[in-house]
Amino acid sequence: MQVISRAIQKQMENASWIRRMFEKGMELKKQFGADKVFDFSLGNPDIPPPARAREALLAITEEAVKPMGLGYCPNAGLPAFREALAAWLTNQQRVPLESKHIVVTCGAAGALTSFFRAVIEPGDEVLSPAPYFVEYGAYCGHFGGVLKTVPSLPPSFQPDLPGLEASITEKTRVLIINSPNNPTGCVYSQQTLTKLGQLVERVNATRERPLFLVSDEPYRFLAYDDVTIPPVLPISPFAVVMGSFSKSLSLAGERIGYIAVNPALPDVGLLVNAVTMTNRTLGFVNAPILGQRLAMALLDEGVDLSIYDRRRKAMAQVLTDAGIKFAMPQGAFYFFPKAPGGDDQAFVQALLKYNVLAVPGTGFGFSGYFRLSFSVEDSVIAGSAAGFAAAAKQF
Repeated sequence: MQVISRAIQKQMENASWIRRMFEKGMELKKQFGADKVFDFSLGNPDIPPPARAREALLAITEEAVKPMGLGYCPNAGLPAFREALAAWLTNQQRVPLESKHIVVTCGAAGALTSFFRAVIEPGDEVLSPAPYFVEYGAYCGHFGGVLKTVPSLPPSFQPDLPGLEASITEKTRVLIINSPNNPTGCVYSQQTLTKLGQLVERVNATRERPLFLVSDEPYRFLAYDDVTIPPVLPISPFAVVMGSFSKSLSLAGERIGYIAVNPALPDVGLLVNAVTMTNRTLGFVNAPILGQRLAMALLDEGVDLSIYDRRRKAMAQVLTDAGIKFAMPQGAFYFFPKAPGGDDQAFVQALLKYNVLAVPGTGFGFSGYFRLSFSVEDSVIAGSAAGFAAAAKQF
């Protein structure tokens, strides 16, 4: 008896390595105790929200208990929040945005899903550099889209631009990028972005259905060593930026994200209206009201980045002492080291013997490497050192 669809059955069989390792971590914590398990599997922001969040929440509570304080809002988001976002993103992206160019969504995931629903026909392709965030395939696959990937270039993990161009076909509808990158921590350079914009322009010069350049930016706020994260909207009229406040404000559970569309896009209003509709008809309806109000109150705030930087340096020392090769991440809160011995799944299994949990690069479409999230307590990083060293010795 076929209870569920074949597509979902396949997704379940290829369940996210991130979740598999997280669940294994829960099992080990029950068995050995949480203080003896060193779990680097999940990118769950653990730093508290900005200090002003308490004051903002109290003020929001007063509004919430008024009539319609927690009622439906326009599907594209609270008008005041869209206006505030437009001003904030104008400064960030260096393109003059108005509220009519913004849709507030249920996280960056809701933004991507709503966008794909609005632009993808069955059989269309979404092209991504690899390694990539594993859910991209599911997000576009729900609507008949097909994810294609092109390996990036280690050790810097800048995208292979000639490889991407060679992989574009008439069916390629979206080129999606993610910088700072999950899982590598790479930040795409201005030169890389400029060339990507030129690539999109060359393709669209001969197209009736344009190729969109989508920038998935939940980690934009998080860069180290004075690294600059260039804006994406100026590089092409067909650029669309998506982000969230899950990491920057530690509001992951509130599910507040956004889509910002370049005003120079032909039929920009039509696309925004389409995404507003798909945001509704996919069942999101509107992003959570409390989360919108909280993000609006904290729009110019952020979590303490020095904590992530301290952990980054501590993790680098642990890996160095174990003799594991890696590129220092420029952004986000992940390392993507080379697996000793070259077999990422075998090395991750070896780490498990020492209660250290990592995610094999295979889960991100790039074997031979593994991902570590350093969004964990300092004690977890320090306690893992012996396990990394012992596992690396085996290879």
